[in-house]
Amino acid sequence: MDAIAKAMSEGGIWMYIILATSIVGLGIMIERFVMLFFKYNINANAFMAQIQKLVMANSIDKAIKLCNAAPSAALARVIKAGLTRANKGADEIQNAVEEATLEVIPHIQRRTNALAAIANIATLMGLLGTIIGMIGAFADLANVAPDKRQEALGRNISLAMNTTAFGLIVAIPAMLAHVVLSGVTKKIIDEIDLYSVKLENLLISRHKPADRG
Repeated sequence: MDAIAKAMSEGGIWMYIILATSIVGLGIMIERFVMLFFKYNINANAFMAQIQKLVMANSIDKAIKLCNAAPSAALARVIKAGLTRANKGADEIQNAVEEATLEVIPHIQRRTNALAAIANIATLMGLLGTIIGMIGAFADLANVAPDKRQEALGRNISLAMNTTAFGLIVAIPAMLAHVVLSGVTKKIIDEIDLYSVKLENLLISRHKPADRG
């Protein structure tokens, strides 16, 4: 703890700016991990296999109840929208699915890209602290008495190194979290795109024999 306090003190105001950035980034990471891994996510293959069986058995109400069992899952919400229009025409089914998709996707994508911005800000703040430290070091070489130069150089180099290190300490996990969360976000959206089309085709095909009759 003493080493951390010393580093914060030697790094100056830039360390506290980076610290504030890290707190925001950590909050976003935790919130996004919870939402994307536990709230919006679902075992899409198993879920859709059950939905398909129920639709093929003409048990639309049971399929809707299955969706209601996972009310926060993004795919379940989109599928439920299509199922509630199962006995309507093709256009109504497609419109319901598209509307639900447009509603859930912004919630899935929310704040994930902010982690990349936070990583960049932390890196740039560290770099700015480094530059300020080096400017101070060169200024002290010209202005400080010879017997004080070593102390002044040490202080400014410490500022430069501490801010650089702290900026990277914050930026690297933020970038890693951004990569992981972006992958999960893409996976959920791809599943919505794939299985919503499959559901539309499945529901619409139910009407075709009746239409020919």
